[in-house]
Amino acid sequence: MRPVDVLRWPVVGRWLRWKHARTSIQVVLLILATVVVLHGLFGPDIAPANLATVLTWVHYRGLLVVALLAAGNFFCTGCPFVLVRDLGRRVRPPTRRWPRFLRTKWIAVFLFVAVLFAYEYFDLWALPPATAYLVLAYFGAAFAIDLIFTGASFCKYLCPIGQFNFAASVVSPLELRVREPDTCRTCQSHDCIRGRRQPAAPAVVTQRGCELGLFLPTKIGNLDCTFCMDCVQACPHDNIGLMWRPPAAELAELQRRSGIGRLVRRKDLAALAVVFTFAALLNAFAMTAPAHGVQAWLTEVTGGTSEAMSLALLFVIALGVMPLTFIGTAAALTSRIARHSAGSVSQVALRYSYALIPVGVGVWAAHYGFHLLTGALTVIPVIQNAAIDMFSRPLLGNPLWQWTGMRPGAVFPIQVGLILLGAMGSLAVAYRISESDQPTRPGLSTLPWAVVTIVLATIAVWTLSQPMDMRGVGLAG
Repeated sequence: MRPVDVLRWPVVGRWLRWKHARTSIQVVLLILATVVVLHGLFGPDIAPANLATVLTWVHYRGLLVVALLAAGNFFCTGCPFVLVRDLGRRVRPPTRRWPRFLRTKWIAVFLFVAVLFAYEYFDLWALPPATAYLVLAYFGAAFAIDLIFTGASFCKYLCPIGQFNFAASVVSPLELRVREPDTCRTCQSHDCIRGRRQPAAPAVVTQRGCELGLFLPTKIGNLDCTFCMDCVQACPHDNIGLMWRPPAAELAELQRRSGIGRLVRRKDLAALAVVFTFAALLNAFAMTAPAHGVQAWLTEVTGGTSEAMSLALLFVIALGVMPLTFIGTAAALTSRIARHSAGSVSQVALRYSYALIPVGVGVWAAHYGFHLLTGALTVIPVIQNAAIDMFSRPLLGNPLWQWTGMRPGAVFPIQVGLILLGAMGSLAVAYRISESDQPTRPGLSTLPWAVVTIVLATIAVWTLSQPMDMRGVGLAG
C-alpha cells in the first residue's frame, strides 16, 4: 500500500509545491507580527485589550500546538524572522560558518529556559510593550546572526521557539522524506542539500537546498526540520514527499541520522527533551494559586525578599532536581533490571529521556489549549476596540467584551484527554526502546519509565485542575 503523501494531493499538495507557498505564509505572519508590535507599543496598556498580548499569548501559542499535533512544524515554515533575514541577505550575503564547537543545542536550551523565566518574572502576558519588544528581539537576533553566518544558524542552534517546535514535532503525523530510496542512490547532484545551480555558472544557486544540513536520504524524523520545502523545490527528481508516519516512532530509532548523528550520543538533545517535558509542568504550575504559595515559602526559607531568587530556585527544583531524581532513579532501576545489556546508568538515562517528549507535548497542548479555547473569541472585541482607537469611531461595532470562549470546566476533559494521549505515547516509545535494547525483558525494563510517565501525567492533571490565571483573557466582568 502506497503511503499517504500530502504533496500528491490535488489542491493542498499543489499549493505546497508552489515555489512561493512559504513566502505567502511568511508575508501573512509578518503582517501579523507588525500589528502585534505596533499595537503593543502604541495601543492600550491593558493586556486583554491589546493585540500584542492576546494574539501572542492566547492565540499564537494555542494554534502553534494545534498545527504541530495535526500536521507538523508549519509555523517554522511561515516564520517571518526568516523572511526578513532573507531580504537582508540580498544586500549582505553571509560569509562565515557557525563555529564547530557551538554546533549543539546547549545555548538554545539555556535561551529556552531564559525566555520561560522572563515570561514568569516580568509577567509578559500582562505587558503589551514588553511583548512587542520580545518580538522585535527575535527579529533582531535572527537578522544579526544569519547576516553573519551561513545556513539557518539561528534556527538550528539558537531560536527558543524553534527548539520547542523541533521537540514537539516528533509527535507530528507528517514527515518530509524521500519517496524512492533507489532514486537517491543514483543521484549525483545532491541538490536537496547543496541547492540547485545554474549549469553555466555552478557558483550561482537558483534554488537553495536544506539550510539545516539535513540530507534527505539519511534524514530520520522531524528533529531540526522546519518544513521549509526547500528540499522539495531543489530535488531534480521530484522524489521528496510529505509522508504520513507513526508519530514519535523516530525517538526509538538507533540509526545515525543526517545533521544530528545518533540520538544516544547527543546529550544536548536529551537535555532539550528533558527541559521541554519538565518545563511544560513548570509553566502550567506557575499559573496556579499553589505556585504563588510555593514561591512565598521559598522566599521565607531562603530568608530573602527577592522574587527573582525564589523564582530561580523554583526553576532549579523543577528543571534540575526533579528531572535528575526521576530520570536518575528510573535509569538506575532499568540498568539493574537489564543487568549488563543496558550499559551505564547515564547511557540508559540518555536513551530513555527522549521517551518523555510525548507526555511533555500532551501537557503543553493541554495548557496552551486551555488559553486558546477559553479565549478563542477575545481577538474580536480587541480588533473592534483597535478600530475605535485608530478611527475614533466604531467602524467594526462596539467591542463585545463579553466574547471570550469556552468555560474552563468544559475545557478540562479535553486537557485530561491530551495528557493521557501524551502519556500513552511516552509509554509506547519507552517500550519500543526496551524491545530494541533489552529484548529479553522489555516489560520489566519499561516499568520504571512507565512509573515516571504516570507520575508526570498525574502531576499535570492535578496542576491543570487548579484554578488558573486567565492571563490576557476577558476584560468584562
